[in-house]
Amino acid sequence: MSERITSPVQLRESRTAHFLFADPRASYLWLVVRLWVGWQWLEAGYGKVTNPVWVGDKAGVAIGGFVQGALEKAGGEHPAVQGWYADFLQGVVLPNATVFSYMVAFGEVAVGLGLILGILTGIAAFFGVLMNTNFLLAGTVSINPILALPGILLVLAWRNAGWFGLDRWVLPMVGTPWQHGSIFDEMDAKK
Repeated sequence: MSERITSPVQLRESRTAHFLFADPRASYLWLVVRLWVGWQWLEAGYGKVTNPVWVGDKAGVAIGGFVQGALEKAGGEHPAVQGWYADFLQGVVLPNATVFSYMVAFGEVAVGLGLILGILTGIAAFFGVLMNTNFLLAGTVSINPILALPGILLVLAWRNAGWFGLDRWVLPMVGTPWQHGSIFDEMDAKK
């Protein structure tokens, strides 16, 4: 009877993957990508935060119109908006249009600032891609696929994408779920 292998197999990453996603020398590339994507998000968010149909006394009007347009794309033989997503838009987003309006506007600003400042870069990029995905699911192409691809790459490059930013200091302090940062080491020492 043969013995079963129970230990995990260690897979090596390629030199290119290691360079792009772990080597601080690639941070120059990610700085350019991060600043461009961050500026796109900040500019879009600022336009919404300063617009009363997104944030203010008429908040929810713009997103309500957006959702209605998406719901119109949900019919036909090959709908641009899938039925399950149309149900989500109609049952969750539309009744809470004001809340979602604020979430989108301030979320775009937060993603933009996070990427520009290079703080929690991977998390900021993840939420940017999440918003891109929702806009695409709602049948709006626009700049969303153009922002989604570099956003996905920034998520993958979280270790070095913020090297020329605040992540250089924040990540060692905060750490990751699998490795505590210096803040938690100090808290453990005080116990």
